[in-house]
Parts: sequence; structure tokens; C-alpha cells
Amino acid sequence: MEPLPEPAHKPVLLHEMIELLGCREGGTYVDATVGLGGHAQAIAERITPGGKLIGIDRDADALRQTRGRLARFGAAIVLVQGNFDRLAPVLDEQGIQTVDGVLFDFGVSSMQLETARRGFSFRRTGPLDMRMDASRGTTARELVNRAPLRELERIIRDYGEEPGWRRIAGAIAQARERREIATTEELAGLIERALPGATRRRTVHPAARTFQALRIAVNDELGAIERALPQALRALAPSARLVTIAYHSLEDRLVKHAFREWAKACTCPPEFPVCRCGGKPLVEVLTKKPVRPGAPEVAANPRARSARLRACRRLGAGQLGPKES
Repeated sequence: MEPLPEPAHKPVLLHEMIELLGCREGGTYVDATVGLGGHAQAIAERITPGGKLIGIDRDADALRQTRGRLARFGAAIVLVQGNFDRLAPVLDEQGIQTVDGVLFDFGVSSMQLETARRGFSFRRTGPLDMRMDASRGTTARELVNRAPLRELERIIRDYGEEPGWRRIAGAIAQARERREIATTEELAGLIERALPGATRRRTVHPAARTFQALRIAVNDELGAIERALPQALRALAPSARLVTIAYHSLEDRLVKHAFREWAKACTCPPEFPVCRCGGKPLVEVLTKKPVRPGAPEVAANPRARSARLRACRRLGAGQLGPKES
């Protein structure tokens, strides 16, 4: 088996995250995308002794490394393998009703990109896999070789925001008639050949958007965000914080819209002359605009350049009702 890389893990927007999450000693927090534990370590240092951190991640490889990194915190850290859209069941299993803060750091990790056998990167030759939980689900190879042409077009267009979606999907459909597309190198080369010269000279690698699109589809990443955000809101105690870090517009848009809806005081139709719903805002949005990394952080960690952090604070008490979910 290919040895796991030891990347110089640099948690993105670490200081901004800590400030907005409002970590306090003795509190209970969730890192719903714990990954290699960079954010989790910083949280744990601030909430112990007496605090508890629940870390969730789909990736068994990442959790193995993170257990060692966080071992010094002992029973204060509970690591659970699973998708973050199971946040509510995970908290139920731990006997936790409310928490003081939840963090989501969406996207793919450096370790996943740098491990060739995981198949996430067009820069490393490996099997077309892309599953964040490598033990289950449909692989990118199965998707690329079996999805109908129209479905491939939709994925590349909608999830990759790729201008050449039709040309790339068509090239994939033609190539797989001759033989199955099996590796990241094969797919990346096919995409490069499918795009016209002017497009191939763009600063972003021609395959980048298509690989992003396939990864999102394989892992149902946007669906998981839509399912997880309401669960996180329900779990927040009054004055607790929710912080998200997104890396592309599709993720960030889901968070932005959710926060906006939760912050509304009234949900009546605009034609009503006065409020009849008696609604109250569920959250206060703490970031009117997304927080972006500064130039020094981007220089030290180029993968941080697209990061966008948003945060909100829970208002009032009680659980979400049917209208609020």
C-alpha cells in the first residue's frame, strides 16, 4: 500500500476561526470536518480542561493521523468516522443535547490531494476514486464510465462551473466507448485534448474544474451541506456560534442563503402590509461579508486563497420548528 504523505498541515483562517467560534474553557464544540486536526487542536487547547470536542470525518486515513495528534487531550476528544450530515445522530449517540459551537471546513484536504491512490488530483497518477470514505459509495471511475451523457454534462457544468462542459462530456463519452477510463492521468489528458488551445492556456489547469465537479458528485458534497446546516443550528445553545469555511462559490452560496433565512425576523409574503407570522430571527450573522485570508497566509499556503469564512450566533432558545428547518 502506498504510504500516506506527511503534509505540512496548515489550517486555513485559524486565528479568524478561533475568534469567531468564541471558544471558552469547559465548553462543548463540534469540528464536523476534523480532517488532520489543525483546527481541532486549536479549539481543544482553548476549551480544556473541562471541555469536550466531537470531531467528525469520513476519511479513515485522516482520523488515524488525527488520533495521534490529539492524543494528549485524552477523553476530552471524541473522534467519529462519518459524514457531517449525521451531526445530529452523532450528538445523540454521545448524549449531547446542545453545543457551544460548530465548525465546518468544507472541501478536500491536502492529504487527500497528495495521496495518489485516492484519485483526487489530476496532478498525481492514480485510480479514479475520489471517495472521501474509501470504503463505500460510487467511485469517480464508475461515474465517468457509466453516467449518461446528459448527467455528465450537468455535473461538469453545474458543479465545476466549467465553460467547456459540453466538449469535455462529449470527449469522455467517446473515449469510454473504446475502453474504460481508469486513471486520473487518462482523464486529465483527455480533458486537455478536448479543450481548444485558448482555453488550455488559462492559468487554472484545464482539468481542475472537471475534477472538482466529479469529486462533488461522488461525495454528494452540496447535498450534505444542505442536510447538515439545519442540524448544526438545532444543536446550538443560545449564544453559541456556527462557523463555516468554504472554498468555492457553490458551498459558500448555500451557507450565505441559510444564514440569511435564519436571520430574517419575518417570513410573511412581501404583499402583507403588516407582519402576521410573529417570527423572530434565529441567528445574528457575525460576518456581513465572508472573511478572506490575507496576503501573508496565501503566500504561506496557496490553497487558502479561495477560502471564505462565515459565522453566525444563535439567538433565543428552543429547537427549530417545521417552518424553520
